[in-house]
Amino acid sequence: MNRFIGAASILVALAACNSGDEASPTTPTSAPAGTTQDAPTLAAQTAESVRATIQALRRGGATDGAAQPLTLPPSNTTDPGPRAVVGGPAADAGGMLPGLSVALQNAFSVGLADFEEAESVEDGLGPTMNLDSCGGCHSHPAMGGSSPPVNPQMAFARLLKQDAKVSSFLSDKGPVREVRFVRNPDGSPDGGVHGLFTITGMAGAGTCNLSQPDFAAEKARNNLVFRIPTPVFGAGLIELIPDREIVENQARSATAKQALGIRGRPNVLLTSSSISGQPNKNGNDGTIGRFGHKAQNKSLLIFSGEAYNVEMGITNAAFPTERDETDGCLFASSPNSDVTLDDNTKPVDAISSIDRFTLFMRLLAPPKPSTNVKGATPESIAAGRKAFDDVGCALCQTPTLNTYKNAAVKAMQSQPVNLYSDLLLHDMGRGLADGIQQGQAGAREWRSAPLWGLGQRLFFLHDGRTSDLRQAIAEHASDGSEANAVTRRFFGLPDAQQQDLLNFLRSL
Repeated sequence: MNRFIGAASILVALAACNSGDEASPTTPTSAPAGTTQDAPTLAAQTAESVRATIQALRRGGATDGAAQPLTLPPSNTTDPGPRAVVGGPAADAGGMLPGLSVALQNAFSVGLADFEEAESVEDGLGPTMNLDSCGGCHSHPAMGGSSPPVNPQMAFARLLKQDAKVSSFLSDKGPVREVRFVRNPDGSPDGGVHGLFTITGMAGAGTCNLSQPDFAAEKARNNLVFRIPTPVFGAGLIELIPDREIVENQARSATAKQALGIRGRPNVLLTSSSISGQPNKNGNDGTIGRFGHKAQNKSLLIFSGEAYNVEMGITNAAFPTERDETDGCLFASSPNSDVTLDDNTKPVDAISSIDRFTLFMRLLAPPKPSTNVKGATPESIAAGRKAFDDVGCALCQTPTLNTYKNAAVKAMQSQPVNLYSDLLLHDMGRGLADGIQQGQAGAREWRSAPLWGLGQRLFFLHDGRTSDLRQAIAEHASDGSEANAVTRRFFGLPDAQQQDLLNFLRSL
């Protein structure tokens, strides 16, 4: 049976939901019934949509009209809050996949140790960075997760005496954040990560003297946007979902999606700078990106190499060039981390750090659902699962995709991946726009974030702007968002059904 069969009931009540809901002026419209548009025309329309949004952001951070987020209606429903970790971190998340060989279990352990390790200047840390370890950012509810409740960046900032410039957007209570600038001083697109800290004053940094960016000035220009760490539980299974599975799922329940205004497309990483109307695919092989907030990374190895360089400033085989080449501030050979081929090296010691990180993430088990939700009964959670389908949430947050039948690791062959994501890009409107284009993902587009593990997550949305699940749902509604109709349907439910759905989400 089609698991989206509940979506059929959506069509009965949609006329009222969608009446008066005008399309965003920067969103391409569909061709009239009975006509077709060629690919270049569609590509040009979508590219113009992104250009218009970025140009408006350059003029001051807003589009034609102010974003109009949904105001939370009065309700007795509440977010049950994150589930407690019961039985140790690996009970719900953080353990290795079952059925691994002894060699792969050892590889997981080695990768985990490297993932947790704090780096030094001698290791190549810096010259600019956001923290000194992977595990500092990805530690809740277990190693491989997202931001912890106490932000390690603040302790790091105080240790370096560099906290004054980041205290306006970082706090001890989290979340962990990276900062990007939307525009360069000349108004051209920037979009890159700007390191929060420098190695100045650290052991081994000698006389290196680098200043932090002037975040206060950029904040005054409304030029700062933020990202929080994405969890990597079950990432190896996501990596092994065939592109065909993603594309076929995109075509499912097409009538219900169209009626609700849901489009979605993969992030096709193409060589040109125009938006293609395709998924975010790789520019050379045309395959679909799936990691990162905008599905901008193709594989866990690229994800690891980029994070090592961008977040910690450590160059590696995938990203061998220093981001900051200031004389007197580079203290390790380049690339800083690479395969070791010295005599008498054990095989596990020979592989580079990014390979170890990749093995750890690839072999991480997915988070486990639980009925241990505060104030919720199993019956409420089951009712919430049905409401999730009926409202239309499952049309974007696909409950299950499947891995390759012939995956190289036997334990990963033909596995159901209960990620609750279609891995596609969706236009989330002005309210969630950040002005950043990555690959073919535009300024307002975001990958459907996998919901598995949501029950223990502390911060929501790409920038961690809220810790309240109900508020996070409301933030999905704004001018031009594909989620407007579904969000309105959720808040149109009776309080008891809204509570059931929130309980279900906290069970994941």
